[in-house]
Amino acid sequence: MIKAGIIGASGYAGGELLRILLFHPRVEIVFATSEEYKGLPVSFAHPNLRKITDLKFISIEEIKKVDLLFLALPNGVSQKVFDKVKDFAERIIDLGADFRLNSEKDWEYWYGNNHLKPELLKDFVYGVPELEREKIRKARFVACPGCEATVSTLSLYPAVKEGLVKPYPIVIDAKMSSSQAGKKFSLASHHPERAGAIRSYQPLGHRHTAEVEMELSKYDKEVKVDISATAIDMVRGILVTIHAWVKEGVKEKDFWRAYRSFAQNEPFIRLVKQRQGIYRFPEPKILTGTNFCDIGFEVKGERAVIIGAIDNLVKGTAGQAVQCMNLMFGFEETLGLEFPGLHPI
Repeated sequence: MIKAGIIGASGYAGGELLRILLFHPRVEIVFATSEEYKGLPVSFAHPNLRKITDLKFISIEEIKKVDLLFLALPNGVSQKVFDKVKDFAERIIDLGADFRLNSEKDWEYWYGNNHLKPELLKDFVYGVPELEREKIRKARFVACPGCEATVSTLSLYPAVKEGLVKPYPIVIDAKMSSSQAGKKFSLASHHPERAGAIRSYQPLGHRHTAEVEMELSKYDKEVKVDISATAIDMVRGILVTIHAWVKEGVKEKDFWRAYRSFAQNEPFIRLVKQRQGIYRFPEPKILTGTNFCDIGFEVKGERAVIIGAIDNLVKGTAGQAVQCMNLMFGFEETLGLEFPGLHPI
């Protein structure tokens, strides 16, 4: 058994961590912090956990030493509290964006402010298990990828690694659910404004561009992606439709070979490409509550369309963090993440 604590446990990511870890056979949750809800039961913020746990939120000032700390804080906050919490655990997994990028200049460009702990960027391993498994096993600090970056990187990886598509242009059309924006509400998330909407909110310049290019450039240094983000009327899930152009001589059978090879060795990657039925390609709804990433594709002539789907709060956030934890502590990689989803839902 390992002892774990969650810093910032009242948000959606913290709630998912609690939901998963409370049923993990090798983890004891020692504490969960929330400055807003300190002293209240965690079920006050996460009603699905009623009668599941008696754990109460505490302040960050009350934390104790544990084996592992999860930082489930808004972007920009982990770097502010890092010095305060770093000595309370030998290993730390950050679910936010603060330590994902290798370059201080890239952080400043994409997030619009100075990084407070740039010297730590080199110490964090980028936590996409399928591509960085061995580094994660040995890591002390892991930075989990962003949800959109996760599904885009995994969906493109076989095609880029095997040299099936041209490195540019690659256009990622990302359909985003409302929980992707986090728990803090705004006019854009207000129900009368969001319900029934399909709203293009970032046609160009999405922050996760930096992560996708950083990771995929390990396989093709020339790779460049453009992301267009659209808000859709779903609570959970991301669907990416990726438009790429195939290299000369590449056929659909080459895609089959590359994607089958990738999926067959990965417990959470599923190849979804059926000739018949209504579930011919990945759908986020089918993945609700699961740690799977479903990937499909269609190739015709010079064009390839690659489709990927995840639950943004699980494979895109908390589930991926637990997957990294399992690797770091030598547990079975799928432990605590076996939930297959619901149908219909």
